[in-house]
Amino acid sequence: MMDTEKQPALFHCSLDENLEKVKKELGNSTDLVTRQVRLEAVDQLLVGILYTEGLVDKNMISSFLESLMIHARKTVIPTEAEREVEPLMLMKDFLLTMGGVEEVYDFDHLYDAILTGDTVMLVEGYTYGFIINTKQWEDRGVQEPSVQTVVRGSREAFSENLRTNTALVRRRINNRNLWLETVQVGEMTQTKVAMMYIKGVVQDSVVTEVRERLGQIKIDGILESGNIEELIQDHTFTPFPTVYNTERPDSVAAGLLEGRVAILVDGTPIVLLVPAVFVQFFQSPEDYYMRADFGILRILRLISFFVALLGPSIYVAITTFHQEMLQTNLIMSIAAQREGVPFPAAVEAMLMEFTFEMLREAGVRMPRAVGSAISIVGALVLGEAAVQAGLVSPATVIVVSITAITSFVFPSFSMSIPIRLLRFGLIALAASFGFIGIFVGMIALCIHLCTLRSFGVPYMAPLAPMNLADQKDTLLRIPIWMMHTRPHFLRQKNSVRERKSKI
Repeated sequence: MMDTEKQPALFHCSLDENLEKVKKELGNSTDLVTRQVRLEAVDQLLVGILYTEGLVDKNMISSFLESLMIHARKTVIPTEAEREVEPLMLMKDFLLTMGGVEEVYDFDHLYDAILTGDTVMLVEGYTYGFIINTKQWEDRGVQEPSVQTVVRGSREAFSENLRTNTALVRRRINNRNLWLETVQVGEMTQTKVAMMYIKGVVQDSVVTEVRERLGQIKIDGILESGNIEELIQDHTFTPFPTVYNTERPDSVAAGLLEGRVAILVDGTPIVLLVPAVFVQFFQSPEDYYMRADFGILRILRLISFFVALLGPSIYVAITTFHQEMLQTNLIMSIAAQREGVPFPAAVEAMLMEFTFEMLREAGVRMPRAVGSAISIVGALVLGEAAVQAGLVSPATVIVVSITAITSFVFPSFSMSIPIRLLRFGLIALAASFGFIGIFVGMIALCIHLCTLRSFGVPYMAPLAPMNLADQKDTLLRIPIWMMHTRPHFLRQKNSVRERKSKI
């Protein structure tokens, strides 16, 4: 027997039955507000009002009730002989002055409305009602970014309110081609997920792919954009992020102008951008707000990437297998420091890396007032105590400290996570095979990176495959007046960014 689709439950003609059913289905929740009002101006109609306390604008509710109970007596409504439509439609045209009024015919849509901040109006003797847009709840508003901070640039960050976030993007891109699509994801949470893109710039296949992947999500709840990221990403078993996330509206606007798609999730200040490439995680919004020659900082970030990834493993390989690569005085100094240390260099490095990761995690979980102090003082005290106790050498502490500092250089925090994971694997390879193990590990890492894709775009673009035209904004940034086209690897429909003009 074939399963038939469940039909939605329709309203009864009796207002009391409808109200009792709603109360019963919602478990007589104490935040559900119901009220009955009789309209003398419209055939003595009995009207029922339902909304959820805390999710509505109280001023709009007061205005709505005032229009029903007070203004209705002053409003000139056609008499019964003059009417060509039923009284409920007259009520909509003459009394419901708020914007966003739509009809509702079944309980399923009623529950969705009142649980998302709308007010529902039902009338005695009618099997349909009205949904009135009264959404308004408390949020923390627009504040400064807490993670992706800059010296020069916007001080605005996304909040947990979806409409506030879409408004922040529209303020920066005032164009009719900026389109917004909204879907509800999650069988239980019914979380609103918005997809923003610039029609005529983004590739249609990317928009279609994002729309299909969001439509294929079947899960009970979505609580954060990280849930969406994990469900739509191309590759699951990779430490590298293939979906870019940011809390800055200017970064999202820049991505949309390049031909990307933004995914905004209600209830989280983190917005996703797809497709994402490897070099994108080393680019800061500040790179485009300062002079082009400051773009050399991208080279510094890439150098920091290799130092954070390879620093401890190179130290272990040299002190264990390749002492001849260092100057005699230096290797003698390191050997003198290691005299009396009971552990091999690899165990030293692993121990210090593990200790620092614990301190970093403790600093994040501790209260903000003492978290940073605990992490700094803890690192200094433990490092000094470990050296004094002869458990580790001073050179190991220096290498691990430099590695820890360089791991904070990246503008995107999501890129530091795979480096922290891969660092331990490279230390193990260096302790087993020396530089040969490091080279094999790096070759395997490069092959893995070249096989990744993000919504059809090669992850290492425009480096692999090499595109000379896109190198103007990869390792360095040339002046903006020379960047006439958008990145070609995104395959936009309109690749022209700036038209040449004579000054």
